[in-house]
Amino acid sequence: MKVDNLQQGFFGIGIQNGKTPENLGVLWRSAQNMGASFIFTIGNRYAKQACDTHKAVGAMPYFHYDSFEDFYAHLPKGAMLVGVELDEKAEPLESFEHPRRCVYLLGAEDHGLSKQAIEKSHFLVKFKSTLSLNVSVAGSIIMYDRSAKNII
Repeated sequence: MKVDNLQQGFFGIGIQNGKTPENLGVLWRSAQNMGASFIFTIGNRYAKQACDTHKAVGAMPYFHYDSFEDFYAHLPKGAMLVGVELDEKAEPLESFEHPRRCVYLLGAEDHGLSKQAIEKSHFLVKFKSTLSLNVSVAGSIIMYDRSAKNII
């Protein structure tokens, strides 16, 4: 079987300055189920999560970055940064075409993404919601949309 390297894809997902440890565990469990290649945090550090019942942090690479600058300097080569943010410049998720190779970045519910993260994102995406959602729920919706659109 011949593999076409240009058609292969991957994605990682993580949170910038996550507010609660429970959000991490739920997001990681969803990431493992939705085919993420890796998970990460920026700012607040990982601690063992009771919500991570599938032990996703042991099943896929987990990275921690002290700052956005550190994270951005270590984006995988060829990966696009997709910020998930309620922002006037953000594209609607319903019509968004997910890059084959990308990293999804979510912000904490109370502060969202940093200004620097918004400016450095290759894409910003949002979806219809009356109020802001729990970050792990928002991340799960993004990953489900990727899967539903058959992005490998």
